[in-house]
Amino acid sequence: MSFGQSTQRSSAGQVVVIGAGQAGLAATRALLERDIVPLVLEAGDRAAGSWPCYYDSLRAFSPAGFSSLHGMPFPGDPDRYPTRDEVAGYLGRYAAGLGIEISTRTRVVTVRQDGHRFVVVTADGRHLLAGAVVAASGSFSSPHRPASQGQETFTGALVHVADYRNPSAYAGKRVIVAGAGDSAAQIANELAPVARVTLAARHPLRFIPQQIGGKDVHYWLRETGFDSLPAEWLNKITGASVITDSVGFQQTLADGALDVRPMFARFDSGHVVWGDGERERADAVILATGYRPSLGYLRELGALDAQGAPLHSGGISTSHLGLVYLGLEFQRSYASNTLRGVSADADAVIAPLAAWIRDAPRTIGLTTPQIHRAGSPVFFAEEDRALARCGTDVASGCSTGR
Repeated sequence: MSFGQSTQRSSAGQVVVIGAGQAGLAATRALLERDIVPLVLEAGDRAAGSWPCYYDSLRAFSPAGFSSLHGMPFPGDPDRYPTRDEVAGYLGRYAAGLGIEISTRTRVVTVRQDGHRFVVVTADGRHLLAGAVVAASGSFSSPHRPASQGQETFTGALVHVADYRNPSAYAGKRVIVAGAGDSAAQIANELAPVARVTLAARHPLRFIPQQIGGKDVHYWLRETGFDSLPAEWLNKITGASVITDSVGFQQTLADGALDVRPMFARFDSGHVVWGDGERERADAVILATGYRPSLGYLRELGALDAQGAPLHSGGISTSHLGLVYLGLEFQRSYASNTLRGVSADADAVIAPLAAWIRDAPRTIGLTTPQIHRAGSPVFFAEEDRALARCGTDVASGCSTGR
């Protein structure tokens, strides 16, 4: 993976990529391939996204042979499931191979509109003018913690999987893992040898076989086209979460080392109350209940709905021209927010974004509208008012005109 020295920052307007995890790196690669050098901002201390923050034993849910970004195969045995640290290291090497500087420890607090450009505001007070924005900030900083009746009275430990690291704090305890996805299964399986564990779920668990016809299921996800099924179909097909059991959860369950029950009804002091009325003491409840997109910095812009979800179609903002998303769950397909799928999504959203920042509408003679928060279009004069105010000081975040 190599990009020539002739690649320059686009004169059409700076592109800001928010996030340098797998989604942000995939976006950066797609931009560089179109001779656009973005400004990449990462809140963490290195370009690895949320991977270094996950629990110690986490393994990728797909084998190494199906866990690569475009242009750089995952090293080693393609049939093994890479560890958390292996994936973080892979992403670091991928970032280095892109050959551009990534601004780490740079957290975006809000994005505003200024004429037909964006102003990206960072926690350290910088105001960066951008012609386009790629929101690729993942979801780890927004764990979903569903409210349960009586939880304010619970005297045990109530934590989200985002805060879980390893079994040491739970040895000898009564632990309930709430969830029905891969993380719930992995953590319950890991805790079973040292704690008394129940996995509680709102829906019956559904498993995808790990091996089909002597091949890993991810081979079939690719070869049958399941990985590319559109988001609109997936809920109808899967119904709820499915588990790709790479750690032997089903065998642990069959051995009686843990059990599975329907979700408890409520908390009551140091207890949970099950649906049949049974009241049972619990030392800890671990919520493996997923995440929501970490996009709070777009709220002021008006790019989110009332629940904080992005207004988009396949990763293209439906509220603001020049804004795209990457790394959303089921953004375009089953594989969208995975190492194996995010590169295809990057190509899908960066192609129109490149046309936008290169002013394709004006080139063919169209005056370009921009949608304001209220949804009403406004047409711009030929002069670049934002640029006139800022001058051409790239260091201050302004770039040359579109």
